[in-house]
Amino acid sequence: MKKFTLFVVLVFLVFPALTQAQDAKKIDYDSDRNIRNEKYPGAFVLSKVENQVYFNHEGIEVWCDLAIHYNDENFFRAFGNVRMQQGDTVTLTSNYAEYNGNSQFAFASGDVLMKRPQTTLETDSLFFNRLKQQAYYVSGGKVIDTGGVITSNIGRYFMEQDKYSFVSDVVLTNPEYIINSEQLDFYGETGHAYLYGPSTIESETSTVYCERGFYDTRGDTGYFVKNSKIDYDNRTVKGDSMYFNRNTNFASATNNIEVIDTINKSVVTGHYAEVFRDKDSVFITKRAVATSVQDNDSLFIHGDTIMITGKPDKRIIRGFYDVRLYKSDMSGKSDSVHINQATGLTKMINIISGPVTSVTKRRSPVLWSGLSQMTGDTIHLQSNNKTEQLDSMRVFNNAFLIQKDTIEGYNQVKGMDLVGLFEDNELHQVDINKNTETLYYSRNSEQELIGINKTLSSSIRILFEEQEIDEIYYYQNVDGNLTPEEDFPLNVRELIGFNWRGDERLITKEDLFKGKPAPELVKINGIPLPEDDEDFFDEREEGDDLLLNDKSRLKPEDLQNRAKDSIPQLREPQTLINAAEDKIENEEGDELLPNEKSKIKPEDIQNRVKDSIPQLKEPQSLIKAAEEKVKNEEKPEAEENQPDE
Repeated sequence: MKKFTLFVVLVFLVFPALTQAQDAKKIDYDSDRNIRNEKYPGAFVLSKVENQVYFNHEGIEVWCDLAIHYNDENFFRAFGNVRMQQGDTVTLTSNYAEYNGNSQFAFASGDVLMKRPQTTLETDSLFFNRLKQQAYYVSGGKVIDTGGVITSNIGRYFMEQDKYSFVSDVVLTNPEYIINSEQLDFYGETGHAYLYGPSTIESETSTVYCERGFYDTRGDTGYFVKNSKIDYDNRTVKGDSMYFNRNTNFASATNNIEVIDTINKSVVTGHYAEVFRDKDSVFITKRAVATSVQDNDSLFIHGDTIMITGKPDKRIIRGFYDVRLYKSDMSGKSDSVHINQATGLTKMINIISGPVTSVTKRRSPVLWSGLSQMTGDTIHLQSNNKTEQLDSMRVFNNAFLIQKDTIEGYNQVKGMDLVGLFEDNELHQVDINKNTETLYYSRNSEQELIGINKTLSSSIRILFEEQEIDEIYYYQNVDGNLTPEEDFPLNVRELIGFNWRGDERLITKEDLFKGKPAPELVKINGIPLPEDDEDFFDEREEGDDLLLNDKSRLKPEDLQNRAKDSIPQLREPQTLINAAEDKIENEEGDELLPNEKSKIKPEDIQNRVKDSIPQLKEPQSLIKAAEEKVKNEEKPEAEENQPDE
């Protein structure tokens, strides 16, 4: 009874494995010549005479010059001019290959070439899992596509998606650019490439950097996120999200934009930008700010829209709609601004024409320097490009200068035009011409008020000391008098056109946005992380069937999910060819087994030794040794090479 019980247990343990092995379809084959060899127990040595050895299994066909076929184990090794064909879409050639019919797992090495309709893969060695429809290499590979050539240390191909996943030292080379990336997923049908980790796209005119991105290698357009930037010859564009079109040399950026001009020492920020490289132009909006360095100080210009055009040596900055300027010693406002960086001329412009009203006065250009406020229809500021300091200013039409006195009054000067001179970036002298008029609070040396002076003249010169009015000179047609403060009516203490705008003055850089709501940033549609694909090699436990076979050249540790520099260079010993020749000599005890489908008889094989040796590409020494043995049978038997590695 105990023996019966033990038998039943053994049947239940062994039966599933037997069933699994029986379920696998046997590999069909055809060969001109079959040879048994004691060095390969349980195997046939199949070789080409006129036709290549042929295998067929579950939709895959294999041709080769020589093979070792383990029929019982449903496994073969193929040598010389190996070609695998899966349907009409996958063709693979190599010098050597292995295939396990039970696991439908293949390995190829030596000048491996896998062709698909859109791409060609070249590598030293390749694993192919037919159940998963995936190929994998860890010994370095190259993929050729219409959009370029891609090389990497490690690569994986998903046939159902027509997707390559490249890892480690990935380089995509195109005649127009080169892509370097830590990981690149490439879709052969569309030519779309997804970049992960620090990546660059370099060309003669630009360099793109990102840590996650997309690039259409056939349409030459890209989309980049995460620390993305584009470097041109003299300009760098940064943003949370960037679009790039190589065909038109156009780029756009969204959210947290920076455009850096390395030659003119300027930076423009905002939340949306467009760059037209061929036109040397940049368009920025959404809290746009242009920053330039002047005399170790920064000039900030904010507007609804900022546009930068022109070559580096003739660059123009334009700001539109409620423009605000801030510098540590000066600030201003205007409807628009025009800055010529080559000449150092800044124009503050009021684009509204027509009669002056309370509304238009608010939008007129205004400039604050020290304690003085200057307004007019147009204001020009001239900088010295060598010293980077303010040199002069000019106010055209309706010039009005106001300086607040220590009491509740205002010193006022008005005229047609105003010219101001600066020393060390401080207003030093002002000349006002044509129909000038002043209202000035006069004080003695002890700064005691002695009266209010209201005077008309043809022109006026004002000198400043420590940013305050120190002296006033009147020229031609002077008409005025000094009136005690208590005798001067309150209702005439402001000249016609008076408009004190001190509440608008910019005191800090943050005042550039005073009274303006924060912009609503666009939600970035990011690029998802690469899919977490299952490992190529399934975890195998002790007792599991081998992916290949214990007769394989590869060891179990070669079939694990870990990066390797290369698969060992595989060499087939000379003993295989020697054995084939020995069988042809029909030594005692050997058995010659032509395939039943073959038209060649055993006696024909004996007379065609030289022609029947397979023409193998790798290693060539096999052929040479075989031919030498046929030509000179009296020589000692060729020494066998070292055993399989």
